[in-house]
Amino acid sequence: MNNTDTVFKILALNPGSTSTKLALFEGEQLKAEKTVRYDPHVFDGCATLMDQKPLRLACLEEFLQENDIKMEDLAAVVGRGGLIQPVEAGTYIVNDKMLVDLAAGVNGVHASSLGGIMAEEIGRRLGIPAYIVDPVVVDEMEPVAKLSGLPNIKRVCVFHALNTKSVARICAHDLGLRYENARFVVAHLGGGISVGAHRYGRVIDVNNGLTGEGPFSPERSGGILLAAIIEMCYSGRHSKKEMLDMVSKNGGMKAYLGTHDLTQVEQMIMQGDEKAALVVDAMAYQVAKEIGAMVAVLEGRVQAIILTGGLAYSTRFTGAIKQRVDQLAPVYTYPGENEMEALALGALRVLKGEEKAKVY
Repeated sequence: MNNTDTVFKILALNPGSTSTKLALFEGEQLKAEKTVRYDPHVFDGCATLMDQKPLRLACLEEFLQENDIKMEDLAAVVGRGGLIQPVEAGTYIVNDKMLVDLAAGVNGVHASSLGGIMAEEIGRRLGIPAYIVDPVVVDEMEPVAKLSGLPNIKRVCVFHALNTKSVARICAHDLGLRYENARFVVAHLGGGISVGAHRYGRVIDVNNGLTGEGPFSPERSGGILLAAIIEMCYSGRHSKKEMLDMVSKNGGMKAYLGTHDLTQVEQMIMQGDEKAALVVDAMAYQVAKEIGAMVAVLEGRVQAIILTGGLAYSTRFTGAIKQRVDQLAPVYTYPGENEMEALALGALRVLKGEEKAKVY
């Protein structure tokens, strides 16, 4: 039996700020999954991100026991990639250099960094490979896209690479295309929003979906007037942390309406809240503007505009975007986040010999 016939069992880990998602795949088939949600204060006693690891590993042990999963049957373990140094897209073997950078938070601190760390620990224990796939720091931007307007500030590529690349592959398949031959604009619509220009398998430009570029989102400010921000920074009324949180955690829809939950906001709209309607329409308006910008990056030659992420479940929100962009290219909606399947498929392509694991 060759690798193309073998059914590989793959464990996928996706740590988030207040959750850990776990899944077992046999080949492409999902066999078991669980999302462990934590009280927001459960990690208050953890001085560093690494201090969270024992609690999250304990949840993993419970998941394995609940589903009668024998660890010795696993062929590989794959974790969500964290904020390492910028890399090209692909599946990476977790090595010592990556572990150092994940633990140090070389590009920032985020729970996703624990994905690679936990995967390596399990892989080392079992003697099986540990991988990460398409981390948020995937950087395939062209040189012309890197200039910001100030020589000492370079545009930094941080976006929802895992989900958007996975959904782009699915859409390409549905259209009878290869992702590597396609020209798409893909908008991930979630707590953060990133809109990317995908050309022949590479994301050649995308807004930074974390800290202050592109549309505002349920939690993030998006691109805003810099002079006003500078005034706030020097006003003496806000600390550095407060300003950073304002941009990345407490901005956007949450700042206007007090919640980041679009379902709740749509209920407010149904009850006649005109301000809520204006904010949601403005968010859709800004997404449409960013899509238009990425169509220009692709020189107007776009085979599909793809809407994905949690907010894509809202027909009101996606409808407002489509109304402005559906003359540019056909619009396809793939709601939700495809992250667990994307992790497993990335590992599976390597195990089956379809791709070679990259080295960090």
